[in-house]
Amino acid sequence: MDVVEMIRETKLVAIARKVPAERIVDAAQALFDGGIRNIEITFNQASPSCIEDASASIGAVKKAMEGRMLVGAGTVLSVEQAEAAYEAGADFVLSPDTNIKVIAEVKRLGMVSVPGALTPSEIMAAWNAGADIVKMFPAGLFGLPYLKAIRGPINQVPLMAVGGVGEENVKEFLENGFCSCGIGSNLVRNDLILSGSYRQLADLAKQFVDAAK
Repeated sequence: MDVVEMIRETKLVAIARKVPAERIVDAAQALFDGGIRNIEITFNQASPSCIEDASASIGAVKKAMEGRMLVGAGTVLSVEQAEAAYEAGADFVLSPDTNIKVIAEVKRLGMVSVPGALTPSEIMAAWNAGADIVKMFPAGLFGLPYLKAIRGPINQVPLMAVGGVGEENVKEFLENGFCSCGIGSNLVRNDLILSGSYRQLADLAKQFVDAAK
């Protein structure tokens, strides 16, 4: 099964944002134990060491999970960051925006491209530039009527809902034309991670997996 098929089959991408490097492997293992098979480790753009930090975390999770989990790089805003994600071993690259140069570089390097878009023009620009899946962001703020209206004419583009996805609405997104959902702080809770409550994190992951069925 290739990366795109894996994301579409397993539906959920856990978004790990600002998780300390020394805890990212344990967090990834807990998410895996709960049934999550895809994790996105984001670049913290406010940090001057964001490339080094994200690269180290991506590499650590890739090594620890030994192919059992897809590992993506998130909030990738530049060609330099796309290249760093590749060097770290990322399977896929997500961005909050549609940057044609980043999409092109991600594809040149042989990774799966998931750029962010919101309007019909942005979605089609990303798709025509070579995106494998387009991340509709922020999906949760615009409501299903807006999303369904876009999904009508643009039904050939696989869309991932990100932003405002929770346990209470994840299935609704998946039942209304989205191939997958990216879930951040509603799932990858840093309070649980920082307190070492990995069993609770695994239980929360299982709740999301069950809710998405």
